[in-house]
Amino acid sequence: MNSQILTRSAKSGNDWGRNELAAYNISTEPQDAATFFQVDHLPEPHVPADMLYKLEAEDATNLDAFRTISAMDLAMNATPLESAVDDFVVRLFDILGYTSRHALLRTRKDIELFICGVSMLAKTDVCLLKNRSEIILLVQEDKRQMEDRGDAEAQLIAEAIAAFQSNNKKRILAGLDPVQHLLIPGIVMIGTAPILYKIRVTKGLADAVTYGAFPPVPTVVHFHVPAVPRPHRLLSEGMKPLDNRHIILRCYEAFKRFIILNSSNFSTGGGMPARAPNVKAANTGKNLR
Repeated sequence: MNSQILTRSAKSGNDWGRNELAAYNISTEPQDAATFFQVDHLPEPHVPADMLYKLEAEDATNLDAFRTISAMDLAMNATPLESAVDDFVVRLFDILGYTSRHALLRTRKDIELFICGVSMLAKTDVCLLKNRSEIILLVQEDKRQMEDRGDAEAQLIAEAIAAFQSNNKKRILAGLDPVQHLLIPGIVMIGTAPILYKIRVTKGLADAVTYGAFPPVPTVVHFHVPAVPRPHRLLSEGMKPLDNRHIILRCYEAFKRFIILNSSNFSTGGGMPARAPNVKAANTGKNLR
Protein backbone atom coordinates (compact mmCIF):
# COMPACT_ATOMS: atom_id res chain seq x y z
CA MET A 1 0.00 0.00 0.00
CA ASN A 2 1.29 3.44 -0.98
CA SER A 3 0.81 5.56 2.16
CA GLN A 4 1.32 8.78 0.22
CA ILE A 5 -1.94 8.33 -1.69
CA LEU A 6 -4.09 7.48 1.32
CA THR A 7 -6.90 9.93 2.00
CA ARG A 8 -6.23 12.30 4.88
CA SER A 9 -9.27 13.88 6.45
CA ALA A 10 -10.06 15.84 9.59
CA LYS A 11 -10.73 13.19 12.24
CA SER A 12 -10.90 13.40 16.00
CA GLY A 13 -8.32 11.44 17.96
CA ASN A 14 -10.97 8.88 18.94
CA ASP A 15 -11.54 8.09 15.25
CA TRP A 16 -7.90 7.34 14.44
CA GLY A 17 -6.99 3.84 13.28
CA ARG A 18 -4.45 1.98 11.16
CA ASN A 19 -5.17 4.09 8.08
CA GLU A 20 -4.33 7.34 9.89
CA LEU A 21 -1.04 5.91 11.14
CA ALA A 22 -0.10 4.81 7.62
CA ALA A 23 -1.27 8.12 6.13
CA TYR A 24 1.15 10.01 8.37
CA ASN A 25 4.05 7.56 7.94
CA ILE A 26 3.79 6.21 11.50
CA SER A 27 4.64 2.64 12.49
CA THR A 28 5.04 0.80 15.80
CA GLU A 29 7.72 -1.67 16.90
CA PRO A 30 8.02 -3.81 20.05
CA GLN A 31 11.16 -3.70 22.20
CA ASP A 32 12.41 -5.88 25.03
CA ALA A 33 12.78 -4.40 28.51
CA ALA A 34 16.51 -3.64 28.33
CA THR A 35 16.17 -1.80 25.02
CA PHE A 36 12.94 0.01 25.83
CA PHE A 37 13.82 1.19 29.33
CA GLN A 38 17.56 1.57 28.60
CA VAL A 39 18.55 -0.29 31.76
CA ASP A 40 20.37 -3.57 32.36
CA HIS A 41 17.93 -4.66 35.08
CA LEU A 42 14.49 -3.38 35.98
CA PRO A 43 14.51 -1.43 39.27
CA GLU A 44 12.54 -2.47 42.32
CA PRO A 45 9.30 -0.49 42.59
CA HIS A 46 9.04 2.30 45.14
CA VAL A 47 5.73 1.15 46.61
CA PRO A 48 4.45 -0.15 49.96
CA ALA A 49 5.39 -3.79 50.56
CA ASP A 50 1.72 -4.79 50.66
CA MET A 51 1.48 -3.98 46.94
CA LEU A 52 4.02 -6.73 46.27
CA TYR A 53 3.07 -9.36 48.83
CA LYS A 54 -0.67 -9.09 49.54
CA LEU A 55 -2.93 -10.69 46.95
CA GLU A 56 -6.19 -9.41 48.42
CA ALA A 57 -7.01 -5.87 49.53
CA GLU A 58 -8.42 -6.99 52.89
CA ASP A 59 -5.03 -8.49 53.81
CA ALA A 60 -3.22 -5.17 53.34
CA THR A 61 -2.39 -3.13 56.45
CA ASN A 62 -1.14 -0.20 54.38
CA LEU A 63 -3.95 2.22 53.52
CA ASP A 64 -2.60 3.26 50.11
CA ALA A 65 -2.06 -0.38 49.12
CA PHE A 66 -5.57 -1.30 50.32
CA ARG A 67 -7.11 1.43 48.20
CA THR A 68 -5.02 0.60 45.13
CA ILE A 69 -5.66 -3.16 45.25
CA SER A 70 -9.37 -2.47 45.79
CA ALA A 71 -9.41 -0.21 42.72
CA MET A 72 -7.54 -2.90 40.78
CA ASP A 73 -10.17 -5.49 41.68
CA LEU A 74 -12.94 -3.20 40.42
CA ALA A 75 -11.05 -2.67 37.15
CA MET A 76 -10.56 -6.45 36.76
CA ASN A 77 -14.29 -7.10 36.23
CA ALA A 78 -15.08 -9.08 33.09
CA THR A 79 -16.77 -6.05 31.52
CA PRO A 80 -15.27 -3.14 33.48
CA LEU A 81 -16.73 0.30 33.20
CA GLU A 82 -14.27 2.72 31.69
CA SER A 83 -14.26 4.81 34.86
CA ALA A 84 -13.14 1.81 36.93
CA VAL A 85 -9.94 1.46 34.88
CA ASP A 86 -9.34 5.22 34.99
CA ASP A 87 -9.87 5.25 38.76
CA PHE A 88 -7.35 2.43 39.13
CA VAL A 89 -4.78 4.29 37.02
CA VAL A 90 -5.14 7.38 39.23
CA ARG A 91 -4.62 5.31 42.40
CA LEU A 92 -1.70 3.44 40.86
CA PHE A 93 0.11 6.56 39.67
CA ASP A 94 -0.25 8.15 43.10
CA ILE A 95 1.24 5.15 44.88
CA LEU A 96 4.06 4.89 42.31
CA GLY A 97 5.06 8.51 42.87
CA TYR A 98 4.17 9.72 39.38
CA THR A 99 2.34 12.68 40.92
CA SER A 100 3.77 15.57 42.92
CA ARG A 101 3.07 19.21 43.75
CA HIS A 102 3.99 20.05 40.16
CA ALA A 103 2.55 16.99 38.38
CA LEU A 104 -1.21 16.42 38.68
CA LEU A 105 -3.55 13.90 37.09
CA ARG A 106 -6.60 14.71 34.96
CA THR A 107 -9.21 12.29 33.67
CA ARG A 108 -11.16 12.67 30.41
CA LYS A 109 -9.31 15.80 29.36
CA ASP A 110 -9.94 17.05 25.82
CA ILE A 111 -6.90 18.23 23.83
CA GLU A 112 -7.29 20.34 20.70
CA LEU A 113 -5.98 18.48 17.64
CA PHE A 114 -5.24 20.50 14.51
CA ILE A 115 -5.63 18.17 11.54
CA CYS A 116 -6.11 18.94 7.84
CA GLY A 117 -6.61 22.61 8.66
CA VAL A 118 -9.46 21.91 11.09
CA SER A 119 -9.63 22.02 14.88
CA MET A 120 -10.79 18.67 16.29
CA LEU A 121 -10.44 17.00 19.70
CA ALA A 122 -8.37 14.16 21.11
CA LYS A 123 -10.03 12.81 24.25
CA THR A 124 -7.68 11.34 26.85
CA ASP A 125 -8.71 8.86 29.53
CA VAL A 126 -5.99 9.94 31.97
CA CYS A 127 -3.14 12.41 31.55
CA LEU A 128 -0.43 13.88 33.76
CA LEU A 129 0.00 17.65 33.69
CA LYS A 130 3.10 19.59 34.65
CA ASN A 131 2.20 22.84 36.42
CA ARG A 132 -1.48 22.14 35.62
CA SER A 133 -0.85 22.90 31.97
CA GLU A 134 1.76 20.96 29.99
CA ILE A 135 0.90 17.35 29.17
CA ILE A 136 3.73 14.95 30.06
CA LEU A 137 2.04 11.51 30.09
CA LEU A 138 -1.00 10.01 28.35
CA VAL A 139 -3.13 6.96 29.15
CA GLN A 140 -5.68 5.44 26.79
CA GLU A 141 -7.93 2.55 27.74
CA ASP A 142 -8.49 -0.14 25.12
CA LYS A 143 -12.27 -0.09 24.76
CA ARG A 144 -12.70 -2.67 22.03
CA GLN A 145 -14.57 -4.90 24.48
CA MET A 146 -17.16 -2.10 24.70
CA GLU A 147 -18.72 -2.40 21.24
CA ASP A 148 -16.34 -1.22 18.55
CA ARG A 149 -14.70 1.70 20.33
CA GLY A 150 -11.69 2.06 18.06
CA ASP A 151 -7.96 1.40 18.00
CA ALA A 152 -6.42 2.38 21.35
CA GLU A 153 -2.86 2.46 20.00
CA ALA A 154 -3.75 4.84 17.17
CA GLN A 155 -5.84 6.95 19.55
CA LEU A 156 -2.90 7.24 21.95
CA ILE A 157 -0.58 8.39 19.16
CA ALA A 158 -3.15 10.97 18.02
CA GLU A 159 -3.32 12.25 21.60
CA ALA A 160 0.48 12.55 21.73
CA ILE A 161 0.47 14.65 18.55
CA ALA A 162 -2.30 16.82 19.99
CA ALA A 163 -0.34 17.18 23.24
CA PHE A 164 2.75 18.28 21.30
CA GLN A 165 0.69 20.89 19.43
CA SER A 166 -0.99 22.07 22.64
CA ASN A 167 2.22 22.30 24.64
CA ASN A 168 3.95 24.29 21.89
CA LYS A 169 0.99 26.66 21.61
CA LYS A 170 1.23 27.35 25.33
CA ARG A 171 4.99 27.89 25.08
CA ILE A 172 4.53 30.46 22.31
CA LEU A 173 1.85 32.29 24.32
CA ALA A 174 4.29 32.37 27.25
CA GLY A 175 7.01 33.92 25.09
CA LEU A 176 9.07 30.72 24.83
CA ASP A 177 10.44 29.03 21.73
CA PRO A 178 8.47 25.97 20.58
CA VAL A 179 10.22 22.62 20.95
CA GLN A 180 11.26 20.83 17.76
CA HIS A 181 10.77 17.30 19.08
CA LEU A 182 9.63 15.59 22.26
CA LEU A 183 9.43 12.05 23.60
CA ILE A 184 5.94 11.66 25.05
CA PRO A 185 5.36 8.58 27.25
CA GLY A 186 2.04 6.82 26.82
CA ILE A 187 0.21 3.77 28.12
CA VAL A 188 -2.58 1.66 26.67
CA MET A 189 -4.54 -0.08 29.44
CA ILE A 190 -6.34 -3.34 28.72
CA GLY A 191 -8.05 -3.82 32.04
CA THR A 192 -5.11 -3.63 34.45
CA ALA A 193 -2.56 -4.87 31.91
CA PRO A 194 -0.44 -2.04 30.46
CA ILE A 195 1.38 -1.66 27.17
CA LEU A 196 3.99 1.09 27.50
CA TYR A 197 4.86 3.46 24.64
CA LYS A 198 7.57 5.98 23.81
CA ILE A 199 6.08 8.35 21.23
CA ARG A 200 8.63 10.69 19.68
CA VAL A 201 6.72 13.58 18.13
CA THR A 202 8.56 16.03 15.88
CA LYS A 203 7.53 19.41 14.55
CA GLY A 204 7.61 17.86 11.07
CA LEU A 205 5.06 15.21 12.06
CA ALA A 206 2.85 17.70 13.91
CA ASP A 207 2.91 20.09 10.94
CA ALA A 208 2.06 17.26 8.53
CA VAL A 209 -1.01 16.38 10.60
CA THR A 210 -1.97 20.06 10.86
CA TYR A 211 -1.96 20.51 7.08
CA GLY A 212 -2.98 16.99 6.05
CA ALA A 213 0.32 16.22 4.32
CA PHE A 214 2.47 13.08 4.07
CA PRO A 215 5.65 13.51 6.17
CA PRO A 216 8.69 12.19 4.26
CA VAL A 217 10.48 11.23 7.49
CA PRO A 218 8.95 8.11 9.09
CA THR A 219 7.99 8.05 12.76
CA VAL A 220 8.63 4.79 14.62
CA VAL A 221 6.83 4.42 17.95
CA HIS A 222 8.38 1.85 20.28
CA PHE A 223 6.35 -0.12 22.78
CA HIS A 224 6.92 -2.73 25.48
CA VAL A 225 4.62 -5.45 26.76
CA PRO A 226 5.68 -6.56 30.28
CA ALA A 227 7.26 -10.02 30.17
CA VAL A 228 5.06 -11.81 32.70
CA PRO A 229 5.37 -15.55 33.49
CA ARG A 230 2.18 -16.43 31.55
CA PRO A 231 2.15 -14.05 28.58
CA HIS A 232 -0.85 -15.69 26.92
CA ARG A 233 -2.89 -14.86 30.04
CA LEU A 234 -1.64 -11.30 30.61
CA LEU A 235 -4.84 -9.64 29.44
CA SER A 236 -7.07 -11.83 31.62
CA GLU A 237 -4.81 -11.91 34.69
CA GLY A 238 -3.57 -8.33 34.55
CA MET A 239 -1.88 -7.22 37.78
CA LYS A 240 -3.83 -9.55 40.08
CA PRO A 241 -1.28 -12.40 40.44
CA LEU A 242 1.65 -11.36 42.63
CA ASP A 243 4.27 -12.52 40.12
CA ASN A 244 2.64 -10.43 37.39
CA ARG A 245 2.22 -7.51 39.75
CA HIS A 246 5.90 -7.42 40.71
CA ILE A 247 7.08 -7.42 37.09
CA ILE A 248 4.55 -4.81 35.96
CA LEU A 249 5.34 -2.53 38.91
CA ARG A 250 9.04 -2.78 38.05
CA CYS A 251 8.20 -1.73 34.50
CA TYR A 252 6.24 1.25 35.83
CA GLU A 253 9.19 2.19 38.04
CA ALA A 254 11.58 2.09 35.08
CA PHE A 255 9.08 4.04 32.95
CA LYS A 256 9.06 6.86 35.51
CA ARG A 257 12.36 8.23 34.22
CA PHE A 258 10.81 9.14 30.87
CA ILE A 259 8.11 11.10 32.66
CA ILE A 260 10.70 12.97 34.71
CA LEU A 261 12.74 13.59 31.55
CA ASN A 262 9.63 14.84 29.76
CA SER A 263 8.86 17.23 32.61
CA SER A 264 12.35 18.76 32.55
CA ASN A 265 12.62 18.95 28.76
CA PHE A 266 9.84 21.48 28.28
CA SER A 267 12.42 24.11 29.19
CA THR A 268 15.23 22.59 27.14
CA GLY A 269 13.50 21.67 23.89
CA GLY A 270 13.10 17.92 24.30
CA GLY A 271 15.73 15.24 24.02
CA MET A 272 16.58 11.61 24.47
CA PRO A 273 17.71 10.31 27.86
CA ALA A 274 21.05 8.79 28.63
CA ARG A 275 21.08 5.19 29.84
CA ALA A 276 19.84 5.17 33.40
CA PRO A 277 21.57 3.63 36.40
CA ASN A 278 19.67 0.97 38.34
CA VAL A 279 18.27 2.36 41.56
CA LYS A 280 16.51 0.32 44.23
CA ALA A 281 14.12 2.43 46.28
CA ALA A 282 12.70 1.76 49.73
CA ASN A 283 9.06 0.89 50.35
CA THR A 284 6.92 3.64 51.89
CA GLY A 285 3.31 4.40 52.69
CA LYS A 286 0.63 4.96 55.32
CA ASN A 287 -0.77 2.21 57.53
CA LEU A 288 -4.40 1.52 58.27
CA ARG A 289 -5.53 2.68 61.65
